[in-house]
Amino acid sequence: MSGHSKWATIKRKKAVTDAKRGKAFTQIIKEITIAARMGGGDAKGNPRLRLAIDKAKAANMPAENIKRAVQKGTGELPGIIYEDVTYEGYGPGGVALIIESVTDNKNRTVSEIRNILERHNGKLGASNSVAYMFHRKGVMRILKTALNEDDMMSLALDSGADDMKTEDDMYEIYTSPENFESVKQALEAKSIKMEEAEVQMIPENTVKVEGKDAEHAIKLMDSIEEHEDVQHVYANFDIDEKTLAALNE
Repeated sequence: MSGHSKWATIKRKKAVTDAKRGKAFTQIIKEITIAARMGGGDAKGNPRLRLAIDKAKAANMPAENIKRAVQKGTGELPGIIYEDVTYEGYGPGGVALIIESVTDNKNRTVSEIRNILERHNGKLGASNSVAYMFHRKGVMRILKTALNEDDMMSLALDSGADDMKTEDDMYEIYTSPENFESVKQALEAKSIKMEEAEVQMIPENTVKVEGKDAEHAIKLMDSIEEHEDVQHVYANFDIDEKTLAALNE
């Protein structure tokens, strides 16, 4: 268990959600706005916008909030101009990090992200310093209670998925970015609820961290995710179950 899967599992075991409700709404509104600005306000022809709206609905965001965010993105309503910015860096034990943000002030955000990294024994890296260690994949996480493993595997692969793994009480389905939407639609057509469905950065290999490095790595991930401009953070660490249990005590 490693990288994104490890972090997702740690958050669930710590009873930590992606963010508090207010932070989650802010993240989603930013994503809707920038998706509409870059690809237009028609969700049918804009996969990024469609996924952001799906997340908004899953978070019970009012329809009027969604509509306003789209209109601000298309320019129908005045609003803040957001930009996508990706940062790369290193955490404790040589862990590689990719931090995806949406910001209206790049200078402020990079300064704050640098400070967070330095406070937790990490450092900001140059562009492309760690990106080569990751590849972009569609990821869907589904509770095992949704369907038996053989049927889930058949459904996933038949609809275009690359692979399916099991992790604790979850199935993890992996797709190419191009096939993500078709696989997602196939699962939705079977009324299968997805705990998570996004295109993410998955590490090619992992770095095992233990002891203080493991503790600092988890604290660093928490601190980065709490930043208001951060949408996603990905890492290539691996923490064994014994170490994780000790950190949770």
